[in-house]
Amino acid sequence: MQPMFEARFQSFDDSHEAAATPARLERLRAELKRRGLDGFVVPRADRQQNEYLPASEERLAWLTGFTGSAGAAVVLAGRAAVFVDGRYTVQAAAQIDAKLFAIEHLVNGPPEQWLEQNLKSGAKLGYDPWLHTSESAEKLRKVCATVGAELVPVDDNPIDAFWSDRPAPPAGPVTLRDIKFAGESAADKLKRIRAELHKLRADVLVVSDPQNVAWAFNIRGADVAHTPLALAFAVVPRDGKPALYVDPAKLDSKTRAALEQIAVVLPPDDLAHDLTHLKDKTVRLDQASAADALTRLVTESGGKPVRAADPITLMKTVKNHTEIAGTRAAHTRDGAAVTRFLAWLESEAPKGQLTEIGAVEALESFRRDTGLLKDISFPTIAGSGPNGAIVHYRVTRASNRAIGMNELFLVDSGAQYEDGTTDITRTVVIGKPSDEMRDRFTRVLKGHIAIATAVFPEGTSGAQLDPLARTALWQAGLDFDHGTGHGVGSYLSVHEGPTRISKLGTVALRRGMILSNEPGYYKTAAYGIRIENLLLVIAAAEPAGAEKPLNAFETLTLAPIDRRLIDTRMLTAKERNWIDSYHARVQEVLSPLLDAATRAWLDAAARPLGSA
Repeated sequence: MQPMFEARFQSFDDSHEAAATPARLERLRAELKRRGLDGFVVPRADRQQNEYLPASEERLAWLTGFTGSAGAAVVLAGRAAVFVDGRYTVQAAAQIDAKLFAIEHLVNGPPEQWLEQNLKSGAKLGYDPWLHTSESAEKLRKVCATVGAELVPVDDNPIDAFWSDRPAPPAGPVTLRDIKFAGESAADKLKRIRAELHKLRADVLVVSDPQNVAWAFNIRGADVAHTPLALAFAVVPRDGKPALYVDPAKLDSKTRAALEQIAVVLPPDDLAHDLTHLKDKTVRLDQASAADALTRLVTESGGKPVRAADPITLMKTVKNHTEIAGTRAAHTRDGAAVTRFLAWLESEAPKGQLTEIGAVEALESFRRDTGLLKDISFPTIAGSGPNGAIVHYRVTRASNRAIGMNELFLVDSGAQYEDGTTDITRTVVIGKPSDEMRDRFTRVLKGHIAIATAVFPEGTSGAQLDPLARTALWQAGLDFDHGTGHGVGSYLSVHEGPTRISKLGTVALRRGMILSNEPGYYKTAAYGIRIENLLLVIAAAEPAGAEKPLNAFETLTLAPIDRRLIDTRMLTAKERNWIDSYHARVQEVLSPLLDAATRAWLDAAARPLGSA
């Protein structure tokens, strides 16, 4: 995968796209009328529910102008609406023509609720079964039944019928993941998967999540931004050779030969046909990523679809010794790059000329200097002053602002290296912080330390740990409206489910899992604070008389935390010791990798809290 740096920063007010939207909406309505449909649902999705979509699958953005990472549209003959969550309220208002589309809340007023109020009895509502999970389709079917309408699956997407300049599907090469990074052969992984199918009494597993395909077959690709995925499917029978469905143009002779030793390699178009030969078979489908079209194909062929979690999903969250060694190496390398950036930032920002975009470009260049960067792991969030209060802010040409004095600057970024995936957030002050800034930062830090130092019985879920990150904020009547942490892959997705530390984190944390630790605080229109490190679940020392095995966290991320923002009077002795020990480790590990000037800066930035 070639590095994909943020060389261009999209502006919300793209007049060419805005001018094209009315004609596109009119064309869609004409196409729906031609097909005898009264409406159509347009989700932001591809056939595998990926976080990042290929350009050829960005139908929602092409139709409406909205480019956020989550959303949907419903188009009826007389009215239309776009649904976005709270992260994108400002962006949606800037990008969407309110004369064409009402802007609705994706969570508080979802499409089903809007349809119940606007869909007429007897109407035919179309949907593309390849772009919806079965759960999503069932919600639409239910609301149609409520109002006396009919939900109609389409054989081909009506938008594609007139999207004349639609980009070609991605054709990035598939590469084999070397055993020195994977730590386990694909053959051994497939053996484990088949053993799991025996336990689940399933005859066949349809692998629809490309992350799971990548892990199971030890392959990586270049089909989507920021995550090294090949858009491929697989079918793994309980007994027999699996089938891997991937565009043959993406395979060179060496890769094909290696894959053919463990699987039958077929073109993607063969998948639908092969699913029609599963009569009387119990077929497990991933409820999170399997398209409704897959459920329909299995059902129509006489198979028995079981919608549940793909067992591979949990298997890949537990990293082996090789993957853990790789992620430690990646975090050391990345920590040196981030530390170089922080030293540079402290020098450049006070001059008054540095913008958010300039900071993003500089950070990515420091990572590129490692010589091993494959990609950034997500679009860098770099928010100065009030922009930092927007949790998922992404700088554009329109929003870009200079980093001002006596402001907080929040930068959340990550990298993809072949040996590991990183994700780190640092909040720093440019100039002098206010007392309120220091208070809020210290409360966030206390929550961060509470998670980092937690010791918990085996079987503990992320939801059980989540309050630890919030207690210091709650005591002041404050909170943050996002999860405390998400799972992270091994040179895969930086947002790897189902593991997470949040109010909804029901999965038990197991040794070998990697998660983020990122409590925050956001004062609207003023500033944002977040402190994020990645953690590895490890075994904890067990006291005498312990009745359950205990787990703890090892902090993987290495970069200094801005001590100028810490009110040491608010810290306990344990918390002070953690900061000093963490900074001592940062110095010890990173100093040999830094130039003399950066090393001197780090010595000052990481000195013990009690020193001047």
